[in-house]
Amino acid sequence: MTAAGIGTDAKGPLVGLRVVELAGIGPAPYGAMLLADLGADVIRIDRPGGHAGNPVPPEHDFLNRGRRSIMLDLKSPGDLSTALTLVRDADVFIEAYRPGVAERLGLGPAECLATNPRLVYARMTGWGQDGPLADCAGHDITYIARSGALYAIGDQAPTVPLNLIGDFGGGGMLLALGVLAAVRHAEQSGSGQVVDAAILDGTVSLLTMLHTWRAVGLWQDERASNMLDGGAHFYRVYETADGRHVAVGAIEPQFYERLRVGLGIPADDERWRAGHSDRALWPSLSERVGGIIKGYTLEHWVRVFDGIDACVAPVLTPEEATEDKHNVARSVFLDVDGVSQPAPVPRFDRTPPGPPSPQPIPGEHTELLRSALATAEVWRNDRPSTRKNRN
Repeated sequence: MTAAGIGTDAKGPLVGLRVVELAGIGPAPYGAMLLADLGADVIRIDRPGGHAGNPVPPEHDFLNRGRRSIMLDLKSPGDLSTALTLVRDADVFIEAYRPGVAERLGLGPAECLATNPRLVYARMTGWGQDGPLADCAGHDITYIARSGALYAIGDQAPTVPLNLIGDFGGGGMLLALGVLAAVRHAEQSGSGQVVDAAILDGTVSLLTMLHTWRAVGLWQDERASNMLDGGAHFYRVYETADGRHVAVGAIEPQFYERLRVGLGIPADDERWRAGHSDRALWPSLSERVGGIIKGYTLEHWVRVFDGIDACVAPVLTPEEATEDKHNVARSVFLDVDGVSQPAPVPRFDRTPPGPPSPQPIPGEHTELLRSALATAEVWRNDRPSTRKNRN
């Protein structure tokens, strides 16, 4: 064991990337998890006496897997100096405070970039670093509400899509993308920069195709009236006889035809044929398909469409998803210390990442890291030989 008690056997395309993360909840930890999953060495700075407000006990917080944790009181000059020492040799710094908070702590972009001019300083917020709402509180649901995404999801009223669209899709993934883009620029130019990753911005970006359709008249701002929002009978969710659900996504003509066969609709049904493109027929055909599917159990429909390319799938519970035959075959979930959790993504044929290490208890590596700082052996991985010399 080296580098403050952590082995040097990390794998993945980001081996050698050095990241300092200020502990938070939700999107920023997810973005840092993505980097750690792919081999980056992530050191998380935890605050004394807490788990960053997260209701999940730290030993079960998968979003913090693959890290080392040092506990620092950033209001203490000595601990602030320790944080800046970590920043000095890092490639990336991630913080998710409201605008101005990091500056007041003495860990803002000015201080960190003065310490390390090559640093990528990544900021994760809901509203962004400027604008009239920049200093306001918010959560996933409020960000996606202002983006237009929440309005478009649901039937009679907007349906809350967990916090997948804002926090994780528009937030954490955007943060990771921004970090990697800025790291590439820093490697080429020798200059770091600030990355302003806002959940609102990322969510709006996810709606690019919707706005494309609006621009050409293929989208109307009325819920459940468009092809991809449940308005089309061939792209929606239907209830089965046993209270379960089937997802149907038979958009293309060949899939639409196979859906007809599976449902037992006659081949000469003119309304079915016309309904593929005639929006006026969608409501009545949705009722018809719903009535057919409602007559049988989920197991029945799984058997009917098994092996048939009709884009029909059972709606699985999260637990069932861990046991699904395809997910099992691809190892979509893996076991970490006896607990099933999502595997690192995406996949790489030349630099596959290894299994993530368990999430640390806040401050678990404090003493080891403090000792390592004295010997300049904090970071566990050498940089790839193709990376430019930092000195």
